[in-house]
Order: sequence, then C-alpha cells, then structure tokens
Amino acid sequence: GLFVTDYFTRTPRKLSPFRSFASIELFHFHIPEDTVIAVWNLITFKEQGGTFGDQCPDRSITVYFRSGAPSVINPLHTHFPRDTAVPGSFALTLTWTLPNRTTGVFNVTSPLPGDWFLAAHLPKDEGKISVKGLYEECQYLFQPQLIVQRLVNIAVLYPGYVTEQSMAPHNRSCLYKVFVPSYTSRVLVEVLRCRGAEGCPLWLRVRAKAPPLHNSTALDCREHALCQLALELPFWQHWYYVLVERHPGAPGTVSFQVTVQLTDCSRPSLARPPFLPSSASMNMPHSFGSAGGLVLGDSPPPTGPNSTKRPLAVSSASPAAERCWPVRPTLRNELDTFSVHFYIFFGPNVSVPPDRPAVFVINLLPVLDSGGVLNLELRLNVSSLCGENVTVFGCLNHEVPLTSSDNASVTCETESLAGFLLSVNATASLSRLRIPYPQTGSWYLSLRSFCATEHGFEPCTNVTAEVYLRAYLSPCINDCGIYGQCKLLRTNNYLYAACECKAGWNGWGCTDNSEAFSYGFQLLSTLLLCLSNVMFVPPVAIAVRSHYLLEAAVYIFTMFFSTFYHACDQPGIVVFCIMDYDVLQFCDFLGSLMSVWVTVIAMARLQPVVKQVLYLLGAMLLSMALQMDRHGLWNLLGPSLFALGIMAIAWTARSIRRRHCYPPTWKRWAFYLCPGALIAAAAVLLYAFVETEENYFYIHSIWHLLIAGSVGFLLPPRAKPGGHLGPLPRRKGCGYQLCVNEQEELGLVDPAVASINSICTS
Repeated sequence: GLFVTDYFTRTPRKLSPFRSFASIELFHFHIPEDTVIAVWNLITFKEQGGTFGDQCPDRSITVYFRSGAPSVINPLHTHFPRDTAVPGSFALTLTWTLPNRTTGVFNVTSPLPGDWFLAAHLPKDEGKISVKGLYEECQYLFQPQLIVQRLVNIAVLYPGYVTEQSMAPHNRSCLYKVFVPSYTSRVLVEVLRCRGAEGCPLWLRVRAKAPPLHNSTALDCREHALCQLALELPFWQHWYYVLVERHPGAPGTVSFQVTVQLTDCSRPSLARPPFLPSSASMNMPHSFGSAGGLVLGDSPPPTGPNSTKRPLAVSSASPAAERCWPVRPTLRNELDTFSVHFYIFFGPNVSVPPDRPAVFVINLLPVLDSGGVLNLELRLNVSSLCGENVTVFGCLNHEVPLTSSDNASVTCETESLAGFLLSVNATASLSRLRIPYPQTGSWYLSLRSFCATEHGFEPCTNVTAEVYLRAYLSPCINDCGIYGQCKLLRTNNYLYAACECKAGWNGWGCTDNSEAFSYGFQLLSTLLLCLSNVMFVPPVAIAVRSHYLLEAAVYIFTMFFSTFYHACDQPGIVVFCIMDYDVLQFCDFLGSLMSVWVTVIAMARLQPVVKQVLYLLGAMLLSMALQMDRHGLWNLLGPSLFALGIMAIAWTARSIRRRHCYPPTWKRWAFYLCPGALIAAAAVLLYAFVETEENYFYIHSIWHLLIAGSVGFLLPPRAKPGGHLGPLPRRKGCGYQLCVNEQEELGLVDPAVASINSICTS
C-alpha cells in the first residue's frame, strides 16, 4: 500500500514536581485513521538562567500515554475514593544520557485513532519554599513530537459482497476494512476458495478501530476447513480491519475471496422474534414507535440480503447476543463546564421487568466531556420487591451494550469487551460508580433483575423492580471534599479538571488521610502564626513613647493584617477570613515592607518634612511593586537596600560634619544596633533558606518574632524637641554660653527624664 507520513510537535513546557494532577503538564495529540505506526519523540533539556543547565541535578521524568482521555495517574500510591474505577495507561520513565539533554522514543504499532494524551511530571520534591529571584532555578523543559505513518486507499469490504484477491509471491499480506453500524450484533468474516501451492497458507486476523496486531483475533486457515471468524458484540460505529496474511515461506501465488456478513438487530423483520413485547409494555411512550434502537438479545443471526454466497452458520458464542432489546435515550442538560446531567425520559425511576433488560445510552461529546468525572448512581426501591430476594445488576459498557445472561454467572466482560458491574439488593440498596476522565462516545447501561437461589442467580417471575437512576458529569469527585479545591485547567484548547489537596490530604478526590493534619495540629499552627504577631506590641509601645506615631501606626497595621491573613491562609478547616483573601495578602505584604521602610528611614534621623515625603513615596512605590509581583525578591530587597543607602548617607554626612562616628557611643552599637541587625539577619536567613512547607507554621512564626524584635532594638530614641540634627545650636546671653544637652543629640537618653548637666563656659 501507499504510506503517508505526518509530523506533529508541541511547544516545550516547564515540568513541575508532582503534588497532584493539577501540577502535571498535559499534551493533546490526534492520531488519524488507518495509522500503522506512531512514534513519539520525547525531548527533555535543562535550563538555568537562560543557558543550558549543565550543573542541574538529574531528575527522572515520568511520561504517561492514554488513548481517548487523559491518564488517571497515581505516582504517590495514594488511595482512590470509594466506588472509583481507575482506567489503565502506559508509563515511561526518562533517564538522562547527556548533561543537559535526553531523548526518549515511544512506539505504538497500529494505535487506536482519535485523541491521545501525554502527561509528564518530575518526582515529588521536599517542598522547599524558595524566594523568587534569590538564585537561578533549574528548569526542566519537555517537548513531545509525534510522527505517524498511515496507509491510504485501504480496500473497503461491503457486507454481503465477495471480494476476490490474488496475492503475488512478493506480497506478504492484504488489508481490508469494513464499517460496522449501530445495532450490529455479530460480524462474520470468511475466506472462500483459497488456493495456493500448499493448500491455504493464510492467517485471518480481525481487529476493531485499527489494523490488526500479532495478538489480535486470528485464525489459521490451514487448520480449519472453514476459514471464518465470528465476532460477537462488535463495537458500533467503527471500522473493523481484516488482515489476510501469508504464512512465512509459503511459495507461489495465493488466490482467495473475502466476504463479511453483519447481523443487523435493528430490523424487526430480520432479528425481532414474534413474541417481542410492544413498546408500551416496555415502559416506552407510543410516540417512539417501535423502539427505534435495539439491543442484542435471543434470535438466530439472519443472512444479509445482498450476499452473493450464503455464509455458513456459526454457533453463537454469547447468549447475550441472541435477542434485541430497545435502547432508551437520555436527555443531555448542560449546566456548566463539566457539569452535565443526563435525564431519562419518564424517569428517574426505572422499571426493570423480570424477563428482559432495561438499556439506556449516555452520549459523551468528543474532547469536551473527557476532562471530568462520569458519575452513576443506582438506588433500589425495596418496597417494589414484594418480599422477594431480588438483585438488580447493571452493566456499563463503552460503545456497545452488554446484557447479563440468564445463568448463575453475572459478568460485564467478554473476550473483547470490558465493562463495569453494579448491583443493588434489599441489603445494599445503593450503588455508585465514578469514572474519572472517561472515554467519549456512547456508554450503555443495561439493567437486569435476578433472584438469588441455592443454585445461584435465576430469572425472577412476576417481580418488577424499581430503580432510581442518576447519571451526571462533574468536574471532580465530590468537589474534592473540604480538604481540596477543584481546579479547572487548560492546555491549549483542551479543558480538564483536577483536585488540589491541602492540610496533608492526598488522593484523586482528597480522601486519603494517611498524612493528614489533625485538628489539633491545624489549630496549633493557626494560633502560632497569628499570635506570633503579638510581638509587634513592644515596638508599638516604644514608638508611641518616643513620639514616632506614624511608625506606630504602620506597626499596628502590619500586626492586624498579618494576624488575619494567616488566619485566612490556613490549608485546613481552622480558617477565619474577615475579607477577601487577596486583599488580606496584599495588606500583609505591604505592611511588612512598610515596617522595614519606616524603621530604616527613622534611623536616618532626617528632617521631618523629608522623612514624611519618603514615607509617602515609599508607600506608593511599594504598592506598585506588590501589584506587579507579590513574591519577587526585589520587592523585599530593593526597598531595604534603598532605605539603608539613605541611612548610610545621612550617618556618613553627620559623621563628617562632627568628625566623629555616628552614633558616637559604643553602648548604642553594642546594645541596640548590633543585636537588632543580627536578629533581622537571622530572620532573613530563616525566611530565605530554611522555610519549607512542612516547617512553615513554626519557622514563619519565628520570623514574625525576630522581625518584630529587631524593630524594637533598631528604632531610634525620641528626637530632640527642636527637631534639628545639625551642629549644636549656641545662643549667647548675659555673658554666658547656653548649651543643649549633647547626650540627647547623641541618642543615648530620653530628654524627658534626663537633666541638663552640660558644662558651659563664658
């Protein structure tokens, strides 16, 4: 055949350590039909400071692949919520082959067509809280590329027609495809009039949706007089691929014919037996006519009307594929993104008769519905059982309905079909099923009632069970509970939802409490973070006593908003918010920076007018900086360095003018400035290098204590009444030289309690 190669790529993205599904990077691809091989080229490289990160540590990268919907991953091995079905996916771990770059390859032969999703993440880290911009962070960038090779002009088989083929010696195989419409109960593929040098040296392989593989349904025509494959319960509205393959080493040309027969169960004249009840007796409205769609049931497969050769009968492999039952549609009601309710006509109470199943279809839209959670709930009305030991079984299957058979073994699986089983009875009257990230398309729910006996389950007689049925699509499982937040995420044009847990809770629905914080621990952490701000009371008292009223107002502002910000910022249930979280955070950050700013400016001992202008200018500039980037390093470092520069200039000018170091006494340096500076430096080091998510509540509380304590040491004493900080003013009168106490100017004592004992000479 003729092959066509297509190439797809995605923009590189920065990977994050895994905490929840909200921290992964998701990539969406679309594989066309008739693809014989798909190759993903997985490129990963390091960056640090805009250059290659050769010095960055090697961290393994895990990549997940899934067809139809995003992967449901669990790298931390947490517990899933009850009644949750976990679909499988492929996983691949990339290791580093070069200092700053590595490449991995993932091949899929004959992949399923449609949407494919890749999810990638780094291993979980220790949760260190780093200050943004303090150092160049190592970034791990991931870029997937897809190369597909697909066949064009594949021969199409038409049901009931015979296709003749001659396979030359240099050809190994012939590939065909046939479309299977809805309400098809059986597919029969047959090879006729096979002639070769050694009998019929052919393999017959059949597979749905994609070309067959080595492990697909196969038949060796040499070992069977009739080379035919019968597939029960085929997928509806899909292509089936038929591969006729020559045995290795078989010589000469092989000629044969291929034909396909489909058993159609939607035509009453062909598949509906005469005793099939009317639509009214099936709890269907008369306006629906003869039940539009039908599900598989108990009648022999008919022969297609267009066959040129009547196919030989093959015994049915599944009792469920012998009768046709009506399929009841559901009404889709979209409330919001991933919030869809599926209503049943004349429901939600459903009658399940004893002699036939009740079948419903739920249609999920492509791409749009695969990012949420499909929820199903069955509740049995026990009063409708009339005292009988009745159990109602439900089978939820994708793309084809499957009814429970009339025997002791109740299952929702066949050799080629897997489903989900639900059951309700008088003891357990409620059953739930949750499917995160469901595959889109048609989901069929088949309800069947059985009575429990000594020999297992048998069909009931004269008991019609009533079941309350609820089906809906939600963003997250139970909205992530009280210890999680359901987040709506986007990758390019694809939307999906995931839970982000807090307070030590984990799991897909934030229900795993193996590492959860206790209520006492949450209360203790909240009290520590809030009450540690009481340490600002001594600086406020010192500022008021020294007549630094503006500074005292800033400290009170900081203490108030820091207390209530941390009361609102807690991850658990011990939370108290007096206003919007974003407002509290902004005010807390602004108060912290303004406290540093006004303290250092006050230490500079500037003229009152200059000091007030700097206070107002600092408030405006800090508000602007916080609005631009609230967590940046320069938001804290920039104002601090600028204020320290102003203080250094003022102190240097005063020292030059006086020809003496300012402050001039060792006591001021030893008992006030040096301890205050050391305490502030220790607080900054703890904040920048020690704080992690695990120790946050007590390290950050220590930060509050140290910062408030340093303010009490660094705040200068009360300025002299004149407010002049220049040379000592000297006034002459009556032949004496009047002097002002120099100790006040040097900042050693409080002028309110000190006596003037300077010696003045005439």
